[in-house]
Amino acid sequence: MNHQIIIAGFGGQGVMLIGTLLTYAGMREGKHVSWLPSYGPEMRGGTANCSVCISDAPIASPVVTEPTAVIAMNLPSYAKFSKILVAGGSLIINSSLVNAENIREDIKAYHIPANDEAANLGSERAANMVCLGGLLGVEDIVSIDTVIEALPEVIQERYHHLLDLNAEALRRGYEMVRRIK
Repeated sequence: MNHQIIIAGFGGQGVMLIGTLLTYAGMREGKHVSWLPSYGPEMRGGTANCSVCISDAPIASPVVTEPTAVIAMNLPSYAKFSKILVAGGSLIINSSLVNAENIREDIKAYHIPANDEAANLGSERAANMVCLGGLLGVEDIVSIDTVIEALPEVIQERYHHLLDLNAEALRRGYEMVRRIK
């Protein structure tokens, strides 16, 4: 098993957080992991993406040039990274912000209204967790339970009052794609 994932969006959407969370979950499951952030010129509002590799074997490079999965939190991320997704790969699209057309026929695309679902839970800021839950629902990367267990390690203590909300957002995304799949 070798997963090469790109998670992308605007700064402030929690792209780095869910990349880190996925990496911690991989470590908890005894897998080889790497996480490589990439920021645009601004932190908040600019572009941000990270590459996450999770594998049963040692990882030669943290650079992902042919992702097996992509989470596109916004339209610029969709436009850039959907093109390099490998054939048969999974594309999680935040359909609350991305009206994607002309999707490649050689990939599996999942439209998740992540911002809308997160707002229903009480905070649009949990849209990143909805998308990550969606990815976990379509790809056997790590267990959603392991990701939920890793939440307190990754989320700053001052935000621990939001742990249950984030766990529920993960579950909602997971269930959404399981119904589509």
